[in-house]
Amino acid sequence: MRLISVFLLHLLVILFLQSLSYAALEKERTLAMIKPDGIRGNFTNQIKHVIVQSGFVIVHEMMLQLDVRNVSLFYSEHSEKSFFPNLVEYMTSGPVLVMVIEKTNAIADWRALIGPTDAGKAKVSHPNRYHQVHQINFSPKVRHLDFPLG
Repeated sequence: MRLISVFLLHLLVILFLQSLSYAALEKERTLAMIKPDGIRGNFTNQIKHVIVQSGFVIVHEMMLQLDVRNVSLFYSEHSEKSFFPNLVEYMTSGPVLVMVIEKTNAIADWRALIGPTDAGKAKVSHPNRYHQVHQINFSPKVRHLDFPLG
């Protein structure tokens, strides 16, 4: 009888661990950033509330003051664009809150939540989002709120 109990316990542990790994495989992580204007405007808690209410888990967060070098590296794909100096100046103008967020289908759901990165398009499709209403529009191609990890 004890042998069966140990075997069943072992089996339950294996099934539990497998279910955890399967659940983890279904989840994605992406990077979210509250930019300097969101921090200055004291919108951090509101934005985090929307993120959590939308089913995301904030796995990790860190307040950072970005410097020119790090911003230039982070946005290097835009380095030849005319808006790049303004982007660097803006992103170094104050602290940012960087968050790793997680949920099933996180990348697509995050993009749907924040809407287009072009402020003009965003005001039409997502008029009530702080990001869209108050975004400084450097260029329609600037994507500075979501970056998939991986």
